Amino acid sequence: MLKLFSLAFVFLLSPAATAGTIYKCVENGKTSYSDQPCGKNPVALDLRVAPPAPEEAAERLARSKAYLADAEAARADEDARAVRAARVAQRVQRDLQAERKRCDKLRLQTKWAEEDSRRASREAGERERSKARRQAEALAVECPA
Repeated sequence: MLKLFSLAFVFLLSPAATAGTIYKCVENGKTSYSDQPCGKNPVALDLRVAPPAPEEAAERLARSKAYLADAEAARADEDARAVRAARVAQRVQRDLQAERKRCDKLRLQTKWAEEDSRRASREAGERERSKARRQAEALAVECPA
């Protein structure tokens, strides 16, 4: 098979190939190629391939480059959008954590204020209950849920 391939390659580079027609001959089970017809039923292979016009090739190349540039720009835009979306998601997550922490702190302060008001003496009790009520109101405003 390699011999056949190399033989065909040699014929493609030979002056017969530039003539345009190569004949494929099969005699006694062996295939040969020639620039002259041989045997009773030669198979003619026309090897002339018209090269594309230079303007057409240049235009095709320019279209390919433009398409590639557009695809690269679209991919870069998509990457930038993904990065921005990830940053926004991180910012939202940080804000939620900060709000949760602030609400937890307010709940704890409310709990402590209520404990202080229960333990306070009669004179200081009213002041501590007022403090606990204000703390609960602040918690209700900051963290409604």
